[in-house]
Amino acid sequence: MSDLARAVERVWPGREVRFEVLGGGITNSNVKVSLDGEAYVLRVVGKDTDLLGIDRSVEFAATKAAAAVGVGPEVATFVEPEGWLVTRFIEGTIPAVERMREPDMLVRVAEALRAFHDGRPIPGRFDSFRVVEAYRDTTLDRGGSVPDEFDWAHGIAERIERLRGEVELRPCHNDLLNANFIDDGERLRIVDWEYAGMGDVFFDLANFSINHELDEEPRHALLEAYFGEGRAQDKRALELMRFMSDFREAMWGVVQTAVSELDFDFAAYAAEHFARLERTAFEPSFQQALEAG
Repeated sequence: MSDLARAVERVWPGREVRFEVLGGGITNSNVKVSLDGEAYVLRVVGKDTDLLGIDRSVEFAATKAAAAVGVGPEVATFVEPEGWLVTRFIEGTIPAVERMREPDMLVRVAEALRAFHDGRPIPGRFDSFRVVEAYRDTTLDRGGSVPDEFDWAHGIAERIERLRGEVELRPCHNDLLNANFIDDGERLRIVDWEYAGMGDVFFDLANFSINHELDEEPRHALLEAYFGEGRAQDKRALELMRFMSDFREAMWGVVQTAVSELDFDFAAYAAEHFARLERTAFEPSFQQALEAG
């Protein structure tokens, strides 16, 4: 019996079920399970994901909070002590990245994010400035090496942190990859809440922007859809946090080189994101935002 078959048996012992592996995950395995005319997704967590700053109890709470405001999938159960999450399967499609850049879709994204950001507090804290430092420390503690680019990027991050100052902590997703959006034709749902925590809404907005490679015009359209107006300070905050989004992603790749046993080129992943954050750092819009403070 495979590990995933044993996991399904662990959750539904003695039941007649059908299951298939869903794609998309790197550190976790997602399985669609069908029984009694219903369909669920079982999320089996990978090894040592706590070293990535993931707390499965926070993921559980965040997913429930997202479901409560119509943004996330309905939670069926939480399996302890493993930290596995079972949610209702959402019938729908992952929109193409190009589709996500269109004006009407940017409005839907803004509405979904704002609904969660305005929802009830969740446990856990997500601070991108501390996350990159924690990933550095974990990498070194595990005998890995940190790229030379870290010091340069960290210096810029310190400037950004001073410019952001004290921010209101709100529930945030913090991992808005395109694969985490599902459109059922009526509602746009967001899945994979493992990095969720109380944080800066501009990290979410920037994370979506950088992951979908939004140019300045669609970035401003996203802000207008979210805030109802296009304010200069919001544009500056978004530009700054785009850098932090890629810095976090680059350091996620770095720490994975030291802790992961998966057959995946995490070093190349980290290098790709370091290269992209360097391009961001030299964009006029970013330079202007950095100097405006």
